[in-house]
Amino acid sequence: STVVCGITIGRFAFIAAGAVVTHDVPDYALVVGVPGRVVGWMSAHGERLPSFDENGRARCPDSAELYEMREGRVAPITE
Repeated sequence: STVVCGITIGRFAFIAAGAVVTHDVPDYALVVGVPGRVVGWMSAHGERLPSFDENGRARCPDSAELYEMREGRVAPITE
C-alpha cells in the first residue's frame, strides 16, 4: 500500500495491499484500489461487517458487537 504524506488512517481501518490512499480514512473503513476508496466496514475484531440494516446497524460475526452507521461514519454501540 501507498499512503500519501499527511493522510490520517482511522482506528481499526484496513488498507488493502496495493491500495493508494490519497484521502483521510475514517475509523473502521475497508479501503481498496487505486485510488483508494471505502468498499466496506470492519469491526474492532478484524471481521468485515455485514450490510447495515434499515436502522443503520450491523453486528460483528465474531464478537457479536453491534455497530452503527451514522452520517457516513461507523462506531460501536455500547449496550
